[in-house]
Amino acid sequence: MPDRLSALDASFLYVEDHATPMHVGGVAIFERPRSGFDYAHLLDLVGSRLPFLPRYRQRVLDVPGHLARPVWVDDVDFDLNYHVRRSALPQPGTDEQLFDLVARLMSRRLAPERPLWEAYFVEGLAGDRVALVTKTHQSVVDGIGTIDLGQLILDDAPVPPEPYEDTWTPRREPSRAQVVFDAVSEAVQRPGELVENVRSATNDALTSVGKVAETLGDVASTLRTVVNPAPQGPLNVRVSGGRLFSVVRTRLEDYRKIRAEHGGTVNDVILTAITGALREWLLSRGVNLTSTATVRALVPMAVRDAETAEYSTPALVGNQVAAYLVDLPVGEPNPVLRLQHVGHAMTEHLDSGRSVAARGLLKVSGFAPATLHSLGARAGGSLSGRIFNLMITNSPGPQEPVYAGEARLIEMFPVMPLMRTQALAIGVTSYHGGVYFGLNGDRKAAFDVDLLGGMIEEALEELKGAHW
Repeated sequence: MPDRLSALDASFLYVEDHATPMHVGGVAIFERPRSGFDYAHLLDLVGSRLPFLPRYRQRVLDVPGHLARPVWVDDVDFDLNYHVRRSALPQPGTDEQLFDLVARLMSRRLAPERPLWEAYFVEGLAGDRVALVTKTHQSVVDGIGTIDLGQLILDDAPVPPEPYEDTWTPRREPSRAQVVFDAVSEAVQRPGELVENVRSATNDALTSVGKVAETLGDVASTLRTVVNPAPQGPLNVRVSGGRLFSVVRTRLEDYRKIRAEHGGTVNDVILTAITGALREWLLSRGVNLTSTATVRALVPMAVRDAETAEYSTPALVGNQVAAYLVDLPVGEPNPVLRLQHVGHAMTEHLDSGRSVAARGLLKVSGFAPATLHSLGARAGGSLSGRIFNLMITNSPGPQEPVYAGEARLIEMFPVMPLMRTQALAIGVTSYHGGVYFGLNGDRKAAFDVDLLGGMIEEALEELKGAHW
């Protein structure tokens, strides 16, 4: 039987265009060890882990006439050096130069005739640091059969490099006639799928109550969502092909102190800091905010667990993140009341019955946020942009150092994709006492994304000093 893409995976290929590449990225910054960590080390490390990620050596083969969804086939010309690339900044490279490079890399689509991922080893950073920039298509990572490469190459302890020997033998690619025969055979058995695939391939994807409910899992809230679309504003414009990327560095301890003072969860405090920043950003754009004004965010579900109550974790339901719509109260001037509103909204979702325990995820080896952000993007990419204003993914990471080979990870910033009419996406990751924000913005519509990053820091300071 052909290894056919799921309907969701295929949809990410169908809706992709030059302005909205459908990949998820990550920026990992490492401290170079005394023993060294160079491009050759990274090649050996990635190559040695690829046997655990067979999808990373497969490409997508289209079916003529869209008689069926595309199939995964082994890339008989797989070239690790093509996918793991080398880049450098003029020394001493600054963070601003690195993030400008990230924005340019993320704006380019992955080559459809090759396996849908790339990694860039970036040298020249000041302070004897190196960076790894990854891009993985949303059709690749499903959280069960395939996790993100960024999760698999990171270990809890330094691992001395071992030379990589490629002994992989690809399977023969099926002929065009075989692909068509398989598609026709399936169409005879399930004719409805043929009609659905042709409609999806022509970007005639349905935004029905049933489709939205399938992802959100709450029929009542889904009906309200369809009747009440997301409020309009500068966040929702047709995006261009350019990108800007900015980051925010904060400390986890600050969120814990605010939580202890005012209640809620660390996740609630993070969302409230973003809410406060969005409020100031909208005001700086001249938007007239009423006291009841909101911005609707699609947020992967956060769960609390008795064993890991310190931090919240996106909940996996099957192979999906349980994503929920949260109306962020940007019209509320009082930061403590904003926190209460956000906490109340998140509590409603926690009581919905779809949440699962976090302890299983936190025991996953490697750097699980890399995979969880990809799953969050899948949840957002399967929905119409008309029902929410922006996507915010928030995934916890280990509070102890992790390593790529012998190089210690210092910071990790997610790069979430933009949808066609959404100018901003925010990813958040905690790691080793820090909380790191990655802000991916459209180069035209979100030209002041750096300003928004500073406003997140200011909103956090406002919460730290807030009193009843």
